[in-house]
Amino acid sequence: MSDVKIAVIGVGNVGGNLGARLARSGFPVRFGVRPGADVTALLERCGGRAQAGSVQEVSAWADVVFFAVPASAAVAAAREAGDLTGKVGVDCNNPVAFDASGPTVTPVPEGSLTAALAKAVPGARWVKAFNTFGAEFHGDPALSGTAVDVQLAGDDAEAKATVAAIAKQAGFQPVDCGPLRNASLLEHLAVLWIHLAVKGGQGRQVAFKLLPRAAP
Repeated sequence: MSDVKIAVIGVGNVGGNLGARLARSGFPVRFGVRPGADVTALLERCGGRAQAGSVQEVSAWADVVFFAVPASAAVAAAREAGDLTGKVGVDCNNPVAFDASGPTVTPVPEGSLTAALAKAVPGARWVKAFNTFGAEFHGDPALSGTAVDVQLAGDDAEAKATVAAIAKQAGFQPVDCGPLRNASLLEHLAVLWIHLAVKGGQGRQVAFKLLPRAAP
């Protein structure tokens, strides 16, 4: 899997940590950034295995494109990426709002943000993943003492297998959560994580973990 070329669109806490983790795990990584953005420190964290360029340049180069941007900007970022036909697009984002009771999912007409991306850029093979835990885990999936689960949803089995293999090589534990329609469930799971971490007093190092099956 180390020859899979990965673009990461977004250099905030999630995109920066995830891109650095993937680079240190042996993948060639390029970050999509705006002109004039200073990503020197981020590239240093990547151990010489990452570069930066425009969103369209890095997306054209990559086999797999991770989108880790504010949910409100995700569709625009995917369109800005250019022709994604045949590429695997990974939606790491959540449409979240906050009220007095805490986080809540912002309704998306298509049912999920991933479905909205698939509608806007239908040529890509979309997978929902890396959206159900905090940015700390994107940088170190073993923070809780064991590999954190990465839940995946998508309709393209090969694309999901590719993302699962990337996750596994980077130290995560992939969990296939079914078709693309289940991306909405993962967005709700992310909101539950935010609630537990922020409002529920569990702290940001809480993470969902599927217990291994007992031997028959």
